[in-house]
Amino acid sequence: DEPVWLVDCRKTSEIVDSSNCLLSGSGLSSREADQHLDNEKKTTSKLLKKHQHRNTGEKPYGCDQCGKRFAQSGFLVIHQRIHTGEKPYCCNQCGKTFADSATLVIHQRIHTGEKPYGCDQCGKKFSDSGRLVKHQRIHTGEKCYCCDQCGKRFAQSGTLVRHQRIHTGEKPFGCDQCGKRFAHLGTLVTHQRLHTGEKPYGCAQCGKRFAQSGNLVTHQRIHTGEKPYGCYHCGQRFAHSGSLVNHQRIHRGEKPCGCDQCGKRFAQLGHLARHKRKHHT
Repeated sequence: DEPVWLVDCRKTSEIVDSSNCLLSGSGLSSREADQHLDNEKKTTSKLLKKHQHRNTGEKPYGCDQCGKRFAQSGFLVIHQRIHTGEKPYCCNQCGKTFADSATLVIHQRIHTGEKPYGCDQCGKKFSDSGRLVKHQRIHTGEKCYCCDQCGKRFAQSGTLVRHQRIHTGEKPFGCDQCGKRFAHLGTLVTHQRLHTGEKPYGCAQCGKRFAQSGNLVTHQRIHTGEKPYGCYHCGQRFAHSGSLVNHQRIHRGEKPCGCDQCGKRFAQLGHLARHKRKHHT
């Protein structure tokens, strides 16, 4: 066979025959050119079908485990890994594995520090588009997730799930040391530090370490002198919300702390302790 020279002359959804694709430089025979075009037609046909499924809403690919349906076979393959547990994509930095390549790419940004998605309102940047969408609801005030028990609304589905545990009493997170159970994973993690003695939060001023970030923030007010809690009765300010609560009992005349020796009552636990040391020891 005389060789013919082939270039790709396709437009968006057109495949043209070999007579329109002659150009010196490719080196394919007529038979090879015909085979190439046949393959191109098949590929384009598949792409066209995928495009049509997206437009029509058709989902021809069904999971034989749970029945969930998909517009593209590739999405079905990824979904089925939920059932099989297969995680073929591995992070070359830490070895963690993932069911799909997109999740691996997002994960790897933890190591690279890459945050390609930026908020056009405040400039804050994120490693994946989903987190950006959630963040933007802070600016828009959008709360599209509603609790069917009390009607309270939330910007994120995860926050709604955690909230609903108030109503259900569900505590899915258990401590493997003492068996105590918690509604939230973060609360369990904090609790476990009682057993491990871990104190990951360190003060940059004095080096003192804490098990909880909130305790570090409170401690740092010793150095900064910040007193964000003010009494609306007298204007006195406090570094801790608990101190404000105790102080406000003076104005209300509330004395919830009682002495078990003589029955005298006090507004603050510290005042009760001082009374016991003075009169009952």
